[in-house]
Amino acid sequence: MAESITFEHMDTPNRTKNGALAASVASALSTQHQDRIVQSTCAYCGVGCGVDIKVEKGEAVSLSPSPQHPANFGRLCVKGSHLLDTVEAEGRLLYPEIGGERVSWPKATFHVAEKLNHIITEYGPDAVGFYVSGQLLTEDYYVANKLMKGYIGSANIDTNSRLCMSSAVSAYKRAFGEDLVPCNYEDLELTDLLVLVGSNAAWTHPVLFQRIERARQINPDFKIIVIDPRKTATAEGADLHLAIKPGSDAALFNGLLQYLDKTNHIDDAFIDQHCEGFEEALAEAKNWTLEKVANFCGLSVEEITAYYQSFAKSERVITMYSMGINQSTSGVDKCHSIINAHLASGKVGKAGSGPFSITGQPNAMGGREVGGLANQLAAHLDIENDKHRDLVQRFWQSPTICEKPGAKAMDMFEQMAEGKIKAVWIMATNPAVSLPDNALIKKALEKCELVVVSDCVAKNDTLAFADVKLPATPWLEKDGTVTNSERCISRQRPSIEPSGQAKHDWEIVSEVATAMGFDGFDYRKPSDVFNEFTALTAFENSGETNRFLDLSGIVDLSDREYQNLAPIQWPINTANPTGTKRLFGDSRFATKSSKARLFPITPKLPVQQISDEYPLVLNSGRFRDHWHTMTRTGNAGKLNQHLAKPYLSVNTFDAKKLGLQNEDIAHVTNATGQITVPVLVSDSVTQGQCFMPIHWNAQFASNAVVTNLYQRKVDPLSGQPEAKHTGVKLDKAEFSQYIDVLASASLPQSMMSDSDYAVFGKKEAFNHYQFANREATFDILSIKRHKAFQGEWISASVRGGEQHICLANGKLICAVFQRNEAFAEPLWTSEFFNKATLPFAEIQTLLSGSPPSPGLNSRNVCTCFNVSEYEIQQALEAGSDSVTKLGKQLKCGTNCGSCKPELQSLINKHLHGEQIPVTEVATA
Repeated sequence: MAESITFEHMDTPNRTKNGALAASVASALSTQHQDRIVQSTCAYCGVGCGVDIKVEKGEAVSLSPSPQHPANFGRLCVKGSHLLDTVEAEGRLLYPEIGGERVSWPKATFHVAEKLNHIITEYGPDAVGFYVSGQLLTEDYYVANKLMKGYIGSANIDTNSRLCMSSAVSAYKRAFGEDLVPCNYEDLELTDLLVLVGSNAAWTHPVLFQRIERARQINPDFKIIVIDPRKTATAEGADLHLAIKPGSDAALFNGLLQYLDKTNHIDDAFIDQHCEGFEEALAEAKNWTLEKVANFCGLSVEEITAYYQSFAKSERVITMYSMGINQSTSGVDKCHSIINAHLASGKVGKAGSGPFSITGQPNAMGGREVGGLANQLAAHLDIENDKHRDLVQRFWQSPTICEKPGAKAMDMFEQMAEGKIKAVWIMATNPAVSLPDNALIKKALEKCELVVVSDCVAKNDTLAFADVKLPATPWLEKDGTVTNSERCISRQRPSIEPSGQAKHDWEIVSEVATAMGFDGFDYRKPSDVFNEFTALTAFENSGETNRFLDLSGIVDLSDREYQNLAPIQWPINTANPTGTKRLFGDSRFATKSSKARLFPITPKLPVQQISDEYPLVLNSGRFRDHWHTMTRTGNAGKLNQHLAKPYLSVNTFDAKKLGLQNEDIAHVTNATGQITVPVLVSDSVTQGQCFMPIHWNAQFASNAVVTNLYQRKVDPLSGQPEAKHTGVKLDKAEFSQYIDVLASASLPQSMMSDSDYAVFGKKEAFNHYQFANREATFDILSIKRHKAFQGEWISASVRGGEQHICLANGKLICAVFQRNEAFAEPLWTSEFFNKATLPFAEIQTLLSGSPPSPGLNSRNVCTCFNVSEYEIQQALEAGSDSVTKLGKQLKCGTNCGSCKPELQSLINKHLHGEQIPVTEVATA
């Protein structure tokens, strides 16, 4: 009988009420082969959804959304739904390695400690850097920061969260005195007007978008305005879409502040009593008339007026913003321009109102709590404040404390390239793909004397540079806490034992710290770390060092209480024993005056501009079913059915001008670098602009790392790189040979690197490789000699090429399609790999190279139920002209809901008489 671990409706541990349940939990976890349900947290975005993992005989067998978790209430997106498809043992880093050779943990630990001590002694503490990740748990983050800032004595520890939300952090601190997100998810449902800025939430935060859509159905007055240069899946269903000129956002919000003042929609009482800096901010904003804003932002006066009127007249407004705002050389000012409008109108600290920065990683907020950024101390304390440094050092009883901010992400790698930083320890992130100016990042890693990488995978672009590889536990094995975008702390509970010799990151760091000769790292379990962190948030948290980040209500938890900790939002203290839904309800802020600060904003355009040589603006972002650098999602065949390869979205006009068509392969070039990717012709991007996903890297494509094209340009305050705007040119790539290989086993990585163009995607029943070469260099013998394909090979010549298939006891194990010209991808072959044997007629079909029917070569829109574009087109023509009707007929959109915006887009195209293309690529 399965034992179910459930969340009770409690916000703080209750020693009596929950004692029996906690004991039951501990018993279940200690019996590895007992059937049970483990409640944990999703490993993807900052929504922080709860998941129920069913474990049988020590194996995780199924996963479902937790009905009780306040972040998702039983919802889960397609990525989260398929998390268990991404945790297979193949490809794991399971043992420590030095120089590519397997070693014992003691040897690896001693080696890292000795090397770090030598470099610190020889060159000083600033010669060492740690680059960590929002994929770490709070406990991992805390121990790494403690070692670097309190024991090594440098602040050279930064996180990949620098790339996604550091501008929002800086703006919150400047406005509110502390890094404080005032809103919660419930506010998204209670508001009258939701303004989404630089956020394609339908794809990047789909569970929140589902909550928003439901609230909209309940409240007919609920309005959505989307501000985004692209016509995204989110913009498709908006009441108003402002296709703003890329990078011009601050002018739009300055104009809003000016409009609020001009139309008497300023909350004078709130400004007088609870704000400062209003007159200075307004003086700058008054320069931005409707006409000036329209000209600067590339919008009409009518569009802008409609937005301003809606904001002014709506009693409750949420402005939710993400990387489209943050990833800019003036990202802090853009964020603050949003905050200015909310403060001036008094729309903050109230249900359904406020400036809401939504994070992209599962524990970006937890990292901010423990000082994960190079300019922070743990517990929201400041490095440049003498009292704060003294407080932290006394609490830690550490031998030293960092005296100045450390190197931010880009600075760290620049200093490595210059030889100033001699050792770097990278944890749970892939900077060789994610950081801009990719060439410099690789140069830095090559030059660095010691590169230590803690990761759960055996291979990625960064691990190729590692001198020492340390096996860390992945999501399913991790044990600790994460904090989501609404300040909600949740437990991430392990479902299975660590594989091989993998250890938790806090364990690895603690053992290295001890080997370096430091005391203070004798943690036995994650609850020891958590209790120390919560105690620090409570330590001397009053008077001049008073912080909103106060977890004194959950200090000193027993092991059982920690195991059973239910989701709870901070602050958690005597005044708020059950947690705090939203902040600033009393209009008291974290500044010395207790007043919020408005700030005068002078709008600036992106630094990386277009030119005659590079005339197109390149934007970058995420796809629906993929995540970061695809370490997880790339392993899930289901998640490769929607969009299986990178695309450069190009406007119809620009494509025609350049002689490019759908699926043409193009070189995308600027002064920083070059990539080679297929083209997607789409009016989702405006003329003069193009869009590229961030996910693909050397493991999945030969040359599709979009950061090759971005310079090292950052916001001067936050250090966040500008990754949404640069100039590029496009040239059609010419090849004489095109090959598709569909194989039941993996091909050597060298086949990808040896091709002029290559893309790899894992499908449910096979691996799909695409190659293209300028010269006819592909040799079918290299496939036929592969040990995995020693079956019966059958070949046929077709127009412009050849077909080859391999059968093992009648089962298809490999198919090779070779052409002299580009051709449609053989998606239709999928069904043949699922059959035990192939009859002669189907062998003939395969050898013909043509699908038996057009619908079989249509990409999937609904991943959950394998519903293709072709099926949707047929259903639309038969009269199922709504998302609800399509769901009833085909089931699409009825599970995770991630495909609903795209379904609506296809419906809109059908209603306007547009033909839905039956291709693999997306149209929205």
